[in-house]
Order: sequence, then structure tokens, then C-alpha cells
Amino acid sequence: MSGSSVIFDPAFPWPVLWAAAGLVLALTALALWRGLKGWALRALGAAALLTALAGPSLQTEERAGLGDILLAVVDESASQALSDRADQTEAALAALERDAASKGLELRVARLGDGDDNRGTLAMGALAQALAEVPRDRVAAMVLISDGQVHDIEAAPALPAPLHLLATGRADDWDRRLRITSAPAFAILGEEQAIGLRIEDSGAHPGATTAQLEISVDGGEPTLHEVPIGRDLEMPVTLSHGGQNVIQFSTPEAEGELTDRNNAAVVAINGVRDRLRVLLVSGEPHPGSRTWRNLLKSDSAVDLVHFTILRPPEKQDGVPVTELSLIAFPTQELFLDKIDEFDLIVFDRYMLRGILPAAYLASVRDYIRTGGAVLISAGPDFASARSIARSPLGEVLPGRPTSRLIEEPYLPEVTDLGARHPVTRGLEGFGPEDGWGRWLRQVELDVPEGTGMTVMNGADGAPLLVLDRVEEGRVALMASDHAWLWSRGYEGGGPQLELLRRLAHWMMKEPELEEEALTATAEGEQVTVTRRSLDTGAREVTVTGPDGEAIVLPLTETQPGLFSTTFDAPAMGLYRLAEGDMEAVIAVGPSAPKEFEATLASLDLLDPVISPSNGGALALEDGTPSLRPVRPGRTAAGRGWIGYTPREAFVVEALSVTPLAPAWLMLLIAAALAVAAWLVEGRRLRN
Repeated sequence: MSGSSVIFDPAFPWPVLWAAAGLVLALTALALWRGLKGWALRALGAAALLTALAGPSLQTEERAGLGDILLAVVDESASQALSDRADQTEAALAALERDAASKGLELRVARLGDGDDNRGTLAMGALAQALAEVPRDRVAAMVLISDGQVHDIEAAPALPAPLHLLATGRADDWDRRLRITSAPAFAILGEEQAIGLRIEDSGAHPGATTAQLEISVDGGEPTLHEVPIGRDLEMPVTLSHGGQNVIQFSTPEAEGELTDRNNAAVVAINGVRDRLRVLLVSGEPHPGSRTWRNLLKSDSAVDLVHFTILRPPEKQDGVPVTELSLIAFPTQELFLDKIDEFDLIVFDRYMLRGILPAAYLASVRDYIRTGGAVLISAGPDFASARSIARSPLGEVLPGRPTSRLIEEPYLPEVTDLGARHPVTRGLEGFGPEDGWGRWLRQVELDVPEGTGMTVMNGADGAPLLVLDRVEEGRVALMASDHAWLWSRGYEGGGPQLELLRRLAHWMMKEPELEEEALTATAEGEQVTVTRRSLDTGAREVTVTGPDGEAIVLPLTETQPGLFSTTFDAPAMGLYRLAEGDMEAVIAVGPSAPKEFEATLASLDLLDPVISPSNGGALALEDGTPSLRPVRPGRTAAGRGWIGYTPREAFVVEALSVTPLAPAWLMLLIAAALAVAAWLVEGRRLRN
């Protein structure tokens, strides 16, 4: 195969030569107008000179033809794993390879998976990259084997040849999808919130009108609802605890649908309390009363009701206790009628004086059992005959006073159990660097074995802070009224504010202070699993991915009572965690990744890119099309076939250049013509 062409190597820039040619034409026209003889010979001589200056040559090439390229982009994203699409893809690719070989086409294959950061199928980006890696003048056609659900159409490159879509999927495919239409980021505890959702069927669905909806909170037992399909719904949800509440909505997989990966959704709502209502009852004025009041009033979200009994116990003047206040003490309203409205009740050095009858303290006991929280800050009165432990409230206290009052300096210490409990874990890191200050008084407690959780010890190793769960409620018993010494900086002070803050939040069931909990957080694709537990020993968590595959990961104890592990999520979606009897769910990315927002194959989505290239979109369900050559600009697709445009690209193996007007020859011709013109003009030829 060879080819020839004329090339030029001008001695001067082309504008100079064109200007000279124009001057020659002008002078020739002038000579012709004036009737001068020899004008033609002089014009030919000037043309010979200009030709010599242009340097024309004949270039001869020995060419080797290059084969045309058929570029195939194979979609291997998650949606291509549905049904038999992977088999359709491989069968189509194999047929293309055979047909391309028979037509002398070189098949180049580029594969793509899911886009990073849940961006879906980036087929146009993959096509642009594949085109950049091959000579564009050899590309005869491009074929995309995909379900047609492409998410970067705007990134389509300029196409040098027809683009075809071979669509996987079936005409009878259908799918059901659950999606969240609206959800609040925050919600007030105890108030009903509406979460908008919609269940919709697409494709050749069986025509069901209702579906079963399951709703579970924090991985708990789901509630079942029968809801309509294809309508916007508002599902009422009431949060039960503060912090993050993970609410999962799901609908069971229906027979014949493509996938259940989009049948569930997770909403994380941060539960906040509208106002924290705290009742503080001080038995008598003392320095610690201000400590409790400052702690509770420092939070603007706390509504504090504080009653202090100002009459000292040693004063006996015969005045009835019902007449000792400026206003009537609303005991019935607080301790009977509205006791359930309080989130926390604190008894600070309270003793039995007849102000609160036994029936009212029995009401406080029942309040604890039904989910309330009571904190006892014990002073000397707790060891006396009028101790609150001798009332009906004593039935739910985790410890009983021995009547011994220890009045000597001692250093509060966190117990081994306390080192694992969230209330006191890491408490040593707070306070002065040279250690905590001492307390000066403590009531000796008798804590039966198996009752409560002793998280701090005091003098002689006696229990100082005991926590307990009583049915649905919680009780904390602090066997000293000297926590205020830390806030005053006595002997350097200590973490009084941090301790009381944690204690109050644990009693109000804040999730981050639960001693038994399984939580997970996700940053990108990395998931961190945390397990809090008071028990010791090796632990492992079972992680079930969106595809139903379960893996078991060992947990490492990073702090006492705190176990954790991290793993990279292989795919986006819902992950279920289980460790012992604890369960949790977390969504990595959206509950249903972008790949599963639309799962049905589409022949029309890529039409704005395919049509301008004269390509076509064909369903593989109808068979793999054959390849046909077509001329550029013609329709390149039809029933059962797709076309490619031969590019006839080549590579030059040898090159020769032959001058067409050697300078010496053209100069000789120009000189001869000039002499001839001179002779004509001098009429010497006639003689």
C-alpha cells in the first residue's frame, strides 16, 4: 500500500511569495495592456522563478494499514448483578469478540464498577478515559453493555464513531422501592413526629395495592403496618430516649422483584428533651445545697423546682410544720398528682420530719419503678433514726445505713467496677494533676451482695457511690454530703462537676452513659463499632451486610469496659450488628445506594448521547446484534444489527521525497525565457 502527495518547502514565507506573484501578475497585465512584445515569455520566466522559490516536491509513502478498533465499555456496577444481567453481559461480550474478529476489528474492553462516594454508574467518564487510551482515528464504533442506568450523562465526551447500547435486563422485570420523603433531624422526646415515606412499584409489577411496612427503633422488635402502595405516607413516631434514635423502615421482599436492597431505609433522629424538670428537696441548708443548685441551674434547658426546709431539727418551738412556710408546700401536687412530670428527683440531706407522709414517699418509690430517677445525697441524717431509708422509699435503695457516721478525712476512689462504668470511667483524668482532694464525712452503708453497682469507695473501702436499676427506673445513693469540697478547691479539689453531670445524665437515661450498649459510627466507608459492657472477657461482633452476608469481627478492649473495632464497608447500605443480646443498625451512605434508586433497564436514558452519533440502543433479551460496516454519517443501527464505520487508518513505514522543480533547472528555464523575450522584443529573431 502506497500513496503520493505534493509538498512544498518555500525559501521565503508564503506571504512574501504571494506578494511577489501578485506583482508579477500586475506587471504582466500592464505589458499586455500596452501591447509590449515578449510579455508571455517574461511571465513564464517569473513563474519559473516563483516555482523554484516554493520548493515543490513529490512525497511518496509506503503505508501499512491499521485495523479498526471496536471499543466495548462493560458496566459491572452493583445493579448489573441483579437477576441474570451478569450472564447477559458476558454472553454479549463473547459474541462481540467473535463477530469483531471475523470483521477484522480489534476489540478493546474497559470495565467499570460503582462510582466513588455513591455517585452511581459513571459510564461516560469510563468511556472518555477509554477513548483517551486508544487512537481516536482508529475507533470504528463504541458499545456500552449496561442496564442503561447511567448517572453522568453530562460528562459524555465527543464521539469519533457511532455509540451503541446493548441493554441488559428483561421486559418483565419489576421492583419495589421504599424511600423517605421527609424526616426531621431533631425531635422532642415524648412528642409525636411524622416521617414521610413512599412505597412504589415500577416495571411489570403484579399490581398489588398494599404492602406490609415494618418499623423498628434502635434494632428493637418491629411493629407491622399495612400501607398503600404508590401514595405519600406520614408515619407517626415517638422517640423514647435522648441522643441518636435509629429508626428503620422496611418492607419484605416480594416474590419476583429484582432486589430487596431498596426495600429498607434508616432515619437517624437526635432526641432532645424539651425541658428537663428536676425536683430538688433539701432537708436543711448546708454548703452542698448551692453545689446542687448551681449544677442544675447552669443548664438553661433545666426547669428546677427547689424546696429547702429551713427549720433546723434541734429547734423545738411548738409551731406546726404545716405553718412554717410562706406559702403552702404543694406536697400533694408534687408527690402525687404531677410526680410523673419530673425527670429527676434529688433528696439532699432529707430526713423524716412529718412533712412528707409515708404515702407520698411510697409514691416516689412507685415513680422509680415505673421509670423515674431518684438521687439521694446522704448526710448525717441518713444514719439517724429519721433516715429516709426507713421510709417506703428505702425499699428501692441499693444500700441501707448501718447507723455509723465516719467523720475522718478520706480519699474517694473509683472501684474496679467503676473503672468500667460510664459514670466514673476515666474520672481520674479530671481534676488536679497531683490527685483529688479528700472528703471529711461518710455514712457507712450495707450493700447486699448482688445489689446495685458500687462505682466509688470511700473511707476504709466502704461504698461511697452506689447505682442501681429498679425495674424501669434508676436510683443513685451517694453516702456523703461533701462533694462540694471539690468545687471549693479543698486540697486541690476534684472532678465534682463532671461526676455530678454524668450521674444526672445516667439517671435520665442518656444513651452515651448506658453501661450496656452497642453503637456504631460511619465516616465514609469506615465503620467503627463500640461495645460498652461491665463484663470482662473476649468479645466479638457479628456484622451482617446489605447482601445478607455475615462476618464476625473480634472486639478489642481499648479502655476498661469499652470494646471497639473498625472495618471498611464493602458496599453502601444497611449493616446490622449483633453482640450477645445487643443489636444495632447503621447505614453506610444512603440506605439504598444510588445504584438501586432505579433498577429497571432503560433504553431511553442515553438517547441524547447515542442519537447524535447515529448509534442505537438494543435489548440483549432480543439477542446479541451482529456487526455491519456503514459509511460515515449513515444510520448505524437497525433491527438485529449495529454498525461500525471503517476508518482506514494507516502507519507510514517508508518515505521518499523527490524535488519537482530543482533550483538549477528552474533558474536555467527562467534565464532561457528571459533571453527569448529579449530577442523577441529586439526583433532579432526576424532577422
